[in-house]
Amino acid sequence: MTLYDELFSYSALQKILSDESRVSAMLQFEAALAKVEARIGVIPEGSARKIAEQCRAGQFDLSAIAKEAARAGNIAIPLLKMLTEAVAKQDKDAARFVHWGATSQDTIDNGFILQLRDAMTLLERDLSSLTQTLAVLAAQHRKTQLVARTWMQHALPTTFGFIVAGWLDAVLRQRRRLAEIRLRVLTLQFGGAVGTLAALAGRGPEVAKALAEELHLTFPAAPWHGHRDRMAEVATFLGLLTGTLGKIARDISLHAQTEVAELFEPAGDGRGGSSTMPHKRNPVTCAVVLSASARVPGLVGTMLAAMPQEHQRGLGGWHAEWETLPEILRLSGGALHHLAEMLPHLEVDTDRMRQNLDATHGLIFAEAITMALADRMGKIPAHMLVEAACNRARAEKRHLKEVLREEPGLRGHLAPADLESLFDARNYLGSADEFVERVLAQAREFPPSS
Repeated sequence: MTLYDELFSYSALQKILSDESRVSAMLQFEAALAKVEARIGVIPEGSARKIAEQCRAGQFDLSAIAKEAARAGNIAIPLLKMLTEAVAKQDKDAARFVHWGATSQDTIDNGFILQLRDAMTLLERDLSSLTQTLAVLAAQHRKTQLVARTWMQHALPTTFGFIVAGWLDAVLRQRRRLAEIRLRVLTLQFGGAVGTLAALAGRGPEVAKALAEELHLTFPAAPWHGHRDRMAEVATFLGLLTGTLGKIARDISLHAQTEVAELFEPAGDGRGGSSTMPHKRNPVTCAVVLSASARVPGLVGTMLAAMPQEHQRGLGGWHAEWETLPEILRLSGGALHHLAEMLPHLEVDTDRMRQNLDATHGLIFAEAITMALADRMGKIPAHMLVEAACNRARAEKRHLKEVLREEPGLRGHLAPADLESLFDARNYLGSADEFVERVLAQAREFPPSS
C-alpha cells in the first residue's frame, strides 16, 4: 500500500527504505567483501573485480527475490544465488568466491545498517532544521505572555517563548542521543556461519577489520548475530524521538482549538480542509505526528520483545526486525520531516494569548496573591483567605481583583497599588526568561547540519 506514503513519510526517506535500496545496500556489502578479501589475498583479485561488476541492483528481479524468499526464509539466499549466476556467466571460476566466508545474516544486517546510515543523515538534517526554527521562535516570543495550563485547566501566566524552549530542550536531547548511538549502531556485522569466521581459516579478524574500514563502519570486538541491542537501541531512540515530536504536536493542536485559538498551522489550498465543512482549518501536520506517536511505541515493543534470540542466530526474533525497524524509521522520520517543514510557518496569535490570560477573571493570579500575603500572615491563613475569595468570585461571576478589594482581611497587609501589581502577568513569570536563555545557549552549541 503506497497511498499514504507522502502523508506519513516522504520521498527521500522512502527511497532510502525502498526494496531496490535494500538490495543495493546488500550488494554493496558483497562487493566490499570481495574487494577486501582480494586485497588481503584471500580470493583472487580478478574474481573480486568480476563479483563487484555484477553487484548492481537494477539487474535483479525483485519480485523473483521476494517469491523465492518465501521458500528460503530470507531475501539474501535468492539474491546471492542470482548474483552467483550473474558472475558465472562472466567467469565461472570467479563465481566460486561470491559471499566467501560470510553468511546470509551478514549480508542482511550490513545492508540495513548502510540504509540506516543514510536515514540517520536525513534525521540529523531535519533535527537541525527543527532546532533552528524553535530557537528563533523561542527568542522571538520570550516576552509573549500566555496562560500556562495544568490538568487541561488555566494555571499561571507564562510565556510562549518558555513553552517553545521546553520543546527545543527536548529536541536537543534527541540530537545528543542520535550522535551518541551512531558509533554503537553503525557497526559492521560479519561473523560467518556461527560468528567465528571459521571459513576464513584464521584470517577472519583481518578481513573483518578491512571490511569495516571499506564500508566506513565501526569495527566491533566480536560479531553480534544473536545480540540485537544495537537494533533495539535504534528503535528505542526513534520511539523517544517520536514521543518528543508528539508532545509538540499535542501542544500545538490544543492551542489551535477554536476556543483557545492561539496557534494555527499554515493555511493553503487543499490544506486542512473538510469534505463537508468549508470553514474547517484542521491541524494536519499535528495529526500525522500524533498518529506516528500512537503507532511507534507498539513497534518499539516488538523490537524489544525480539531481543532474546536463540543461540547464535534467532528463529523468528531476527525475522521480526526486518519490516518492523524500517516501519519505525518511516513513521518517525516522516513525523520529524513534516513537523520541521510546518513549524517555520506556524501562526502565533499574540492578541488572543493576551485575551485568554483574563478568561478566568483574575483567578490565575491567586498563587501570586497567596505568596505575597504569606510573607505577612503565614502560608495557611493566606491560602484560606485567597481560596475563599476565589470561590466568591466564581459564584458571583466577578473579577477576583474586585472581590479582594472588598476583602477586610487584606487591610494592613496589601496596599491597593500592591494588589494592582499582583494582577500584572509580567510580575509573575518567575525565571521563565532565564530558562529560555539557558536553552538557547545550548542550541547555539549545535552547528547547523549540512
